[in-house]
Amino acid sequence: MQTTSHLMMIRPASFQFNQETAISNDYQQKNNSLSSKEIIQKAQEEFDEFVEILKDNNVDVTVIEDTITPAKPDAVFPNNWISMHANGTVFLFPMKTENRRIEKRMDIVDVLRKKFKVKDVVDLSDYEQKNLALEGTGSMIFDHDHKLIYACLSPRTDLEVLNDYAKRIGYTPIIFHSYKKNGQPQYHTNVVMCVAETFVIICLASITDIKERKLVEDTILKTKKEIIAISQDQLEKYYAGNMLQVRNAVGNLFLVMSERALKSLKEEQMEAIQNHCDILTAPIYLIEEIGGGSARCMMAEIFLPLK
Repeated sequence: MQTTSHLMMIRPASFQFNQETAISNDYQQKNNSLSSKEIIQKAQEEFDEFVEILKDNNVDVTVIEDTITPAKPDAVFPNNWISMHANGTVFLFPMKTENRRIEKRMDIVDVLRKKFKVKDVVDLSDYEQKNLALEGTGSMIFDHDHKLIYACLSPRTDLEVLNDYAKRIGYTPIIFHSYKKNGQPQYHTNVVMCVAETFVIICLASITDIKERKLVEDTILKTKKEIIAISQDQLEKYYAGNMLQVRNAVGNLFLVMSERALKSLKEEQMEAIQNHCDILTAPIYLIEEIGGGSARCMMAEIFLPLK
């Protein structure tokens, strides 16, 4: 299935501006008005409210507490280092920066084993020795129904690792490049687009190569999913591409996004989305500002079979 009703989220213990990741992610902004302690407290408050919103709508969330040591400023974004598949396989991914590699915790996999069937753990971290990265569902957007992977190449999404992973799971990669207005490559594919069951939200304008844009657009149309286009401003200022469709325990579909992203949507975009599913939003302004990621980045989908 394209969607799941089971999510894993990591409650942050050391959330801060990450100097290492800022090199390839200029969405991150320093906040000089709050102390480190205040930043952590505010991030935890935003996280807790987000989880509560999901649970109130009957979405199952497995919350994992981040460990205080070693400090992991981006632990709140677990979708980058782990993916959990319907055949019982868990993949661990190579991360670009040293202080994100320590987010990978086997004790988290052990927690998952208590509730879900884990048949195999495949660790691709050896690619880090060659300084190659593939940051999970930040780097890759899946169309599970059609066994496709959409991926924009960047310092965090390496072609060699992508092809290896795609071959392992039997998916076809749809490869392109995406850029910000300032010419910088988009650091992750999941800020550019979101694939849902019957529609795709995407900033086609960020794909500047005409052939690549046509490849992506034609591929989406072949899957018979409606394209809901967003602008560069909606992408860059509001995280309007960083969304995830989830299914709750009784089968209702929701598109989950931040409050900031919702505020950017035009009436016709809202109507187009609501023709397919309801919308859930969370106010995560500080996490977006300092972390440079949004709602989708905070949710790791669990497709593993239940025990």
